[in-house]
Amino acid sequence: MASLTVRAPGGDERRVTLTRRITSLGQASENDIAVADPALPATALHLHFDGRDHDVAVHEGAAMTVNGRKRNSWRLAAGDRIRIGATELLFDPGPAVAAPSTQAVRSGQRLMALETLVRFSERLLGATDLNRLLDELLDALVEVTQADKGFLILLEEGEMSVRAARNVGRETIEGAVSRVSDSIVRRVVETGRPLVVADALHDAEWAGSSSVVNLKLCSVMCAPLKQKGEVFGVIYLGNDNVVSLFDERALEPLTVFAAQASLLVQNALLLDSLRRENVALREAVTTKRYGDLVGSGASMREVFRRIEKVAATDISVLITGETGTGKEVVARELHRRSTRASGPFVAINCGAIPESLLESELFGHAKGAFTGAVAARIGRFQAAAGGTLFLDEVAEMAPALQVKLLRALQERVIIRVGESRPEPIDIRVVAATNKVLEEEIKRGAFREDLYYRLNVVSIQLPPLRERGDDVVALARYFLQQYAREFGSRIRGFTPAALVATRRHPWPGNVRELENRVKKAVVLAEKALVSAEDLGLDADVLEPIAPLTQATREFQKRYVNEVLERNQGNRTKTAKDLGVDPRTIFRHLERMEAERRGEAPPQDEEEAP
Repeated sequence: MASLTVRAPGGDERRVTLTRRITSLGQASENDIAVADPALPATALHLHFDGRDHDVAVHEGAAMTVNGRKRNSWRLAAGDRIRIGATELLFDPGPAVAAPSTQAVRSGQRLMALETLVRFSERLLGATDLNRLLDELLDALVEVTQADKGFLILLEEGEMSVRAARNVGRETIEGAVSRVSDSIVRRVVETGRPLVVADALHDAEWAGSSSVVNLKLCSVMCAPLKQKGEVFGVIYLGNDNVVSLFDERALEPLTVFAAQASLLVQNALLLDSLRRENVALREAVTTKRYGDLVGSGASMREVFRRIEKVAATDISVLITGETGTGKEVVARELHRRSTRASGPFVAINCGAIPESLLESELFGHAKGAFTGAVAARIGRFQAAAGGTLFLDEVAEMAPALQVKLLRALQERVIIRVGESRPEPIDIRVVAATNKVLEEEIKRGAFREDLYYRLNVVSIQLPPLRERGDDVVALARYFLQQYAREFGSRIRGFTPAALVATRRHPWPGNVRELENRVKKAVVLAEKALVSAEDLGLDADVLEPIAPLTQATREFQKRYVNEVLERNQGNRTKTAKDLGVDPRTIFRHLERMEAERRGEAPPQDEEEAP
């Protein structure tokens, strides 16, 4: 067997047996022969064995001499001395040995092909760079089949796409599409059968092919990649060395390889697609997130701005909005961004606890204060010491208890049920309601003085139906969250599901959307969630409105869009729209009236 004596700087000498078809040499440790020579580049040269002779070729950027003469490449003979950098190489072809039997060669090729596939499948799940993995797969196949070059070609929408193209030196081939015979590839795709052309330029069938003639092809093998009987790509191998022409026997290891590689390549492409989609989904969600809040529309940006302004203060905040809009999430975000973030966040739903027990839940009680009070107990006010107390559905609190709450907020003390001794408290109060408290005050159901104590700053949460494309961002956020939690393979929504999601009025708001997505992740049987999985009608259409109403709705949306673009500047908006500034003021008055549930002003002639 041939060998190479390597004499490196510093007197280091070793003998290396050349067992591989391609042997690389250079300073980098990844080479087959790594040499500690600072004068060498990372990879300096390759030795190529074609089955009979060894050729040496220098890499660009390195200078090589063979027997004292400068060479870029050379067919080696016994005793040839190669000098590159400060390293000297002595070539020995070894004793002549009998060629292995054809059966042994074919068995060895099949074994190498299967070993390559096993290594590829082991690395598939952990691979992050699909292109590099396919390059390495093709490099191994080129070596197994003793080809000079190899191409992995996929059919994408009927067109050839070269996903990997490698030469015998394990380098990427530039302009790969122009280096393959489209007529040979087309034949394999049409027939679904592998093909070997031993000597293309002298083959009666292929000598007249323009691609064969133009490329001066010598020998070609091509095998299909199939999924469920359909060809989705080919492996194409070429050989320009007349000593190593392909024949029918050489087609066997390629056929074995292609049959097994089809599934692995499909899985690799699917995994890569899923990873890319997952990254895109995470990026899309991240760009629209503010802590645990998701949204990018004008109304949600205003919510984020208010949170940013008031979070660091200790003033009371009143959060309003329909049921399910995420009021507690906003309260938690206020707490997380406040100076009390290290303290507790304590929430209580004032509408879910009977009036007779709510006072004890809020302020605590002494032992024996009432039947069942077998031990003293602190209330939520004391439990939230140093942190934030969230009073959800505060409008449901009875008037008598509102008085005691007002006193606790004003004097910063509480008195437990059954005691008379006041105890100081150090908390921040955030309240929330789905009712319009101004109306509750008018009908005597809520104390006005408590309203002003709670509503130092208000944050209005818009209903989901008014948040535009935020509904899609939220749906994708919940899908990602629950797919990860339940270990589901769900990866997205069908187009019809997204349309249905945008059209649905979402009376339950974000809570309804979350529950529907959660259910779909558990029950959906396909990788993409459908409208039916969400319990939505994909064909639901809004009723046809009168033209005047549709015009009015369009004008309202358009004015809001221009206001948003101008960052709320009314004068500039009026100028851009070519209307009197008073028209914009009236528009905003009507919007505010609609928000409060009041009848809009009657001046409609100038109304946009």
